[in-house]
Amino acid sequence: MKTYVARRLLALIPVILVVATVAFVLIHLAPGDPASIIAGPDASPDDVARIQRQLGLDAPFHVQLFRWYGRLARGDLGQSIFLRRPVLEAIVDRAEPTILLTLYATLIAVTLGVPAGVVAARHHDGTADLGLLLILVFSVRLGWFPVAGYVPLESGWLGTLRSLTLPAFALGVVQSALIARIARSAMLDVLREPFITAGRARGLSERAVVYKHALKNAMIPTITVIGISLAILISGSVIVEQVFNIPGLGRLIISAVLRRDYPVIQGVVLCIAGIYMLVNLAVDLSYVVFDPRVRYQ
Repeated sequence: MKTYVARRLLALIPVILVVATVAFVLIHLAPGDPASIIAGPDASPDDVARIQRQLGLDAPFHVQLFRWYGRLARGDLGQSIFLRRPVLEAIVDRAEPTILLTLYATLIAVTLGVPAGVVAARHHDGTADLGLLLILVFSVRLGWFPVAGYVPLESGWLGTLRSLTLPAFALGVVQSALIARIARSAMLDVLREPFITAGRARGLSERAVVYKHALKNAMIPTITVIGISLAILISGSVIVEQVFNIPGLGRLIISAVLRRDYPVIQGVVLCIAGIYMLVNLAVDLSYVVFDPRVRYQ
C-alpha cells in the first residue's frame, strides 16, 4: 500500500507540470495584460511598457515560462500583481469558505443521493435558476438564512453552517441526482447476484440483505461518482460564490481573470488541479475498505 501511494504521489509531479504549462500558455495567449489595466485607458504606450518591465512581462515568453518553473520548484506561486501579497497566502485566506462549501455540498449530495438510489433500487417496479430561488424563498420570504455573505469559523461554527446551508444545497442537490442514479444502478446489479438470493433463502431480513450485504458491494461505483462529484462541486463553487457573495477561491479567480492577475490565476488553477488528483487517489484507496479483494502493491 505504501509503495502504491508513493508511486501515485510521484506521478502527480509530471501532471502538475503539464497543468502548470497549459495554464501559463493559455493565460498569456489571452488578449489584454495587467500592465494595461494598471496604467489605465488613457496611458501612453511608454507608460504601459514601463509597467511591463517592472512586472517582468517584457521578457520573452520562454524566459517567463522557465522563471515560473523555477518558482514552482521552490514552492513559490509568485506575487499577486494587484493584491500585492504572495499568491499562496491569498489562496490560503480564501480557501476556508470554498473547502467548507464543497464538503457541505458533498454531504448533502451523498445524504440525498445514496438513500434515494437504494430506495429506488428496492422499489424499482413502483413509482417511487436554483440559487436565486432559494434566496427568495428561504432568505427574503422566510428569513431563515442570510441572503448573502460568509461567517468565518472563528466567529462560530453555527453561523458558518447557517451562511453555507443555502449555497451548499444549491450545489449539492444537483449532484445528488447523479449519485442516486449510479447507486440505484449498482444496487440493482448487486440485488440480482446469487449471494443475495442465498441470503434471502437462509432467512435473512430484507434490511440485512440490502443494507449489510448489498449496499457494501454497490459502494465502489457509488464512491467513484462521489469523487467525480466532489471535483465538479469545486468548479461549481465559482458560480455559487458569486451568487451568494462568498469570499472564496471562486471569487478570487474571477477577480484575477478580470484584472489579468497572471500569478493568482496560475496558482488557483494549480491548486484545484492538485485537489482533483488527491481526491482521485483517496477514492482509489477507499476501494480497499469496501472490497477486501482489492489489493495495491
